[in-house]
Amino acid sequence: MSEVRLNVEARTEFGKGAARRTRRAGKIPAVLYGHGSDPKHVSLPAVEFARVIRENGHNAVLELRIGSTDRELVLTKTITTHPLKNYIEHVDLLSIKRGEKVNVDVPIVVSGDPEPGTLLTQDLNELSVEADALKIPEQIELSVDGAEAGTQYHASDLSLPDGVELVSDPELLVVNIVVAPTAEDMESEGDTDGAVAEEEPAAESSEES
Repeated sequence: MSEVRLNVEARTEFGKGAARRTRRAGKIPAVLYGHGSDPKHVSLPAVEFARVIRENGHNAVLELRIGSTDRELVLTKTITTHPLKNYIEHVDLLSIKRGEKVNVDVPIVVSGDPEPGTLLTQDLNELSVEADALKIPEQIELSVDGAEAGTQYHASDLSLPDGVELVSDPELLVVNIVVAPTAEDMESEGDTDGAVAEEEPAAESSEES
């Protein structure tokens, strides 16, 4: 994955009020961490950054141009969005170097169709891997074409590109292929929904003489 260049500005004002002013100006408050250096506070162009993430995913490598001379190669660490309005409130960035190995979560994309009469369930949507910072795969593909009922795919079964190593637990279940329920099975389950066990009549108590 090649890097994407973004022109950013250093931030000298902090706190909630400063963050609101930054967002009103069409920018996103961000903090850059990594390699033992002090955090750097910058503002990202909101429209450009959102487009990069939308088109390249969260693992896009960014080359930040801070002013006329400062250059930083970074990965997106966390993105905080507003819970109701869904705009990006804040971003944490991780400084990286060319040739450096990084741990990232890569989306798993399932392709193909299992055998007729089966049902596919996907238990894991991302895989943690270690890869060269500039060679992070955009996705990891898993073909289930023709898979029979009872087939299971674990993290260790996925094929990774050269130079990419698995970090997730190899035994994690990714995809499970089971027999699809029949119409009769569904009707049978529906018949029992809301059923109440019949209570036995209470025994009559005899009056004491």
